[in-house]
Amino acid sequence: MTRELFWLTLTVILTGILWAPYILNRCQVRGLGGAMANPSRTDKPQSEWANRLMFAHDNAVENLVIFAPLVLILNAVDYSTKWTVLACAVYFWARVAHVIIYALGVPVLRTLAFAVGFGAQAYLAWAIFQAA
Repeated sequence: MTRELFWLTLTVILTGILWAPYILNRCQVRGLGGAMANPSRTDKPQSEWANRLMFAHDNAVENLVIFAPLVLILNAVDYSTKWTVLACAVYFWARVAHVIIYALGVPVLRTLAFAVGFGAQAYLAWAIFQAA
C-alpha cells in the first residue's frame, strides 16, 4: 500500500464513522424507537452540535468523492512524491479539524480547515498533470 493510499484509507474510515455520534445523540433525544422511526416534522430536535456534525459528515462525503479519485489516479499512474504524500496527510488532518471545528460551531476556523483541505486536493490534481 502506498502512503497516499494509507491516508485515503484513514479518510474513508473517518468519513464512515462520522454518523455514529449524531445517531447516538438522536437516540438520547428521541429514544431508540424514535431514532429508528421515519423522520417527521414533529420530531424532537437534536442537539446543535449533532446537527452541525451531520452537516460536517455531508461535507466529508461530498469531498471524499473528489479526494478518492485523485489518490486513485495517482496510484494508477504510479506517481508518488513526498509532496503528494504530504498533501494526502494534510487533507486527512484538515478533515479531522473541519469535523471538530464544525461540531463546536466555530465558523471562521471551519472555513479555513475546509480551504486547507481544498488546497491539498488542488495540489493532487496538479500532480496528476505533472505525472503525464
